Amino acid sequence: MSAEPQFFDQPGGFVGQPLVRVEGREKVTGRAKYSAEFPLPGLTYGVLATSTVAKGKIQRIDTSAAAREPGVIAVLTHQNLPKLAKTPNDAAGKKDIGAPMGFLPLTGDEIFYAAQPVALVVADTLDHALHAATLVQVTYQQTGAPIASFLDPKAELFDPQKVQDGKQDGHTRRGDAQGAFKSAPIQLTATYNHPIYNHNPMEPGSTTAHWEAPDRLVVYESTQGVTRTQSALTAMLGIPREQIRVITKYLGGGFGCKGSCWPHTVLTVQAAKAVGRPVKLMLTRKQMFTSMGHREDQTQTVQLGATADGRITSIVHTKTSTTSPWDNYAESNSKILDMLYATPNFEATYQLARANVMTSTFMRAPGEAPGSFAIECSMDDLAYKIGVDPIEIRLRNHADHDYSTGHPWSSKSLKQCYARGAELFGWSKRNPQPGATRDGRYLVGMGMATASYPVHNSQGTARARLYADGHAVVQSGATDLGTGTYTVMTQVAADALGLPMEKIRFELGDTNLPTAPNSGGSVAAGTVSSSVYMAAQDVWQKLIKVAVADKKSPLFKAKPEEVTVEKGRLFLKKDASKGESFADLMKRSEMTDIEGMGQGKYGSGYETGQSGSPAGPGNNTDSAGQHAMHSFGAHFCEVRVDMDLGTVRVSKWVSVMGAGRILNAQTARSQIIGGAIFGIGSALMEETIRDQHFSRYTNADLATYHVPVNADIPDMTVEFVEEHDPFINAMGVKGIGEIAMVGVAAAVANAVYHATGKRLRDLPLTPDKVMLAGLNS
Repeated sequence: MSAEPQFFDQPGGFVGQPLVRVEGREKVTGRAKYSAEFPLPGLTYGVLATSTVAKGKIQRIDTSAAAREPGVIAVLTHQNLPKLAKTPNDAAGKKDIGAPMGFLPLTGDEIFYAAQPVALVVADTLDHALHAATLVQVTYQQTGAPIASFLDPKAELFDPQKVQDGKQDGHTRRGDAQGAFKSAPIQLTATYNHPIYNHNPMEPGSTTAHWEAPDRLVVYESTQGVTRTQSALTAMLGIPREQIRVITKYLGGGFGCKGSCWPHTVLTVQAAKAVGRPVKLMLTRKQMFTSMGHREDQTQTVQLGATADGRITSIVHTKTSTTSPWDNYAESNSKILDMLYATPNFEATYQLARANVMTSTFMRAPGEAPGSFAIECSMDDLAYKIGVDPIEIRLRNHADHDYSTGHPWSSKSLKQCYARGAELFGWSKRNPQPGATRDGRYLVGMGMATASYPVHNSQGTARARLYADGHAVVQSGATDLGTGTYTVMTQVAADALGLPMEKIRFELGDTNLPTAPNSGGSVAAGTVSSSVYMAAQDVWQKLIKVAVADKKSPLFKAKPEEVTVEKGRLFLKKDASKGESFADLMKRSEMTDIEGMGQGKYGSGYETGQSGSPAGPGNNTDSAGQHAMHSFGAHFCEVRVDMDLGTVRVSKWVSVMGAGRILNAQTARSQIIGGAIFGIGSALMEETIRDQHFSRYTNADLATYHVPVNADIPDMTVEFVEEHDPFINAMGVKGIGEIAMVGVAAAVANAVYHATGKRLRDLPLTPDKVMLAGLNS
């Protein structure tokens, strides 16, 4: 039997079609249960009391007033919270736990950042818990002024890539970037500044913890990965993995902040143990700014050397950002600069400064999003410097292979994305002269930028159970971020099993199901769809074995490799008339159901044959990473700028992506639109303000942390170029969750430059910066 997914080429196949969400009715009717909506018997409510200082020690904590309030069951602090087997407070514990943050609050009396949890109040109602939390009285001993960022004169910069002896380092170097830059006919140097960004998903972080027995735990968790959360809790609690069940049926957005197990989750679990009843804790909107990470404030400098005709000879990239007192997390901005263009010489270094802030974390397209802002604005500067079109400068420097590894691409449709995007956008109508196009009082500009995001190697498993009555249940412990996993996996399963979609029930979001990776890093669709497909193939292989051994089957004594399957029917490859349906075979064999398991791989661990089918004996493989794997695309933006008011409006948008096989044209389009809107927000308005004296946030709410609304966004055009990738996975699917944002801020900034002739390099491009640029002209 051929394992090549032939069903995708058949008329009427579900995969690729713009089908509506199978879970849509559940969501719009309110039947979909999110992690804070499970009404467990005896449910109690937890609320965090947090510190008012960013640095110091707890000298005295008085919980008596809170404990006396009606309905209060417990007030837990570092003095009485149940102990854990391990915490991330030391390097060994952090490694075992896989925690994003090297410090767990309520384990001691030291305060490291503002709004650090100092107590957890548990009460019979949310109102009682909220009120009691305000009555917790804490006296602090000051231990010096806090440091708010790398800009603080007291901040000490360090290089996390250097080893202790200083003789070797982990910096990225290729060729002689410094020498090539100094000798380049054209030399461009620019610095780009980025503020703090917070994720702000619609659903706050929430945990409902229930100890069903003294050593058996169920956690309803707002997480992008139930398996990762289960692993972290296993390490911290010191109980076997199979005794911890994590459930996430629906998620109200995550964008990266729900990709790890944060302190409030384990604190809720500890509280449930302490009170002997289920505890539900939902972070407040304000606490979302201090409890689940953020995109770090950062500055990056790009030195770009080129020949007189604009061919890049050198890129030197440096970055400085803020980190917490315990962790060295920093976005890897340099990776996209290293691979996006044909660059013989490259060098990247970065520095960190410890400050009194909580740990930053991955945020949609971590590294690639801010890195693309720097390189794509610099590419536009190069285009204007030598007087060529911005698309032309990118074509001249197009990388026909990955210069960072030397490997060929598994697939790359970037040139097609440029061409189709320019056609859809009307790029040919663009006046190449900056500041020359007006529409009444508005300056009009057009900009574009390249998008790319790597394939992160991943694997997962799925189970498919096919019933003789013609329905199937397919399972994987994946998470639906809200982007359509329920729907696209139902489509894959329906085609793979040859059933109507209404006969498929796809289940996810539970550690009792086969393991799957986090929904993050653009790995979920490629990994889980391949797992589902491979599980279906396992079902068919088992049925083929039954058929060829069954004297009453038309396929009796046929060799298994001579049999294929199409739309639920098994038949000979050379004679399609000889075959039967799976239902007839199963009923005759008195089989009520049959189960298959499959492992899907995404990336260089996926073994391929010459035609891209799962590997068989003697086939070539990509398990050694013989190919570089990325999604690619291009964004095109038109803006209208009012120089009197400093306002920037995006008036037209086109995105064209090359991302392998698209599982659902409608949900994929929506995902690209959502990511582009995310990027427009980061370009024009999003910014978290941290007070430089007290290291506290001054706009920790959605009234003052501005995000785009409908009026800020025009109609958006999204297309996908047809692309076949035979190396990436069994489905030929690439991720699209991150690439949607990469390059967006640069496309906006490049359009603003074209409109005004003024290059703005400090995000967000707020009216004050636009007006100041005009005044300084």
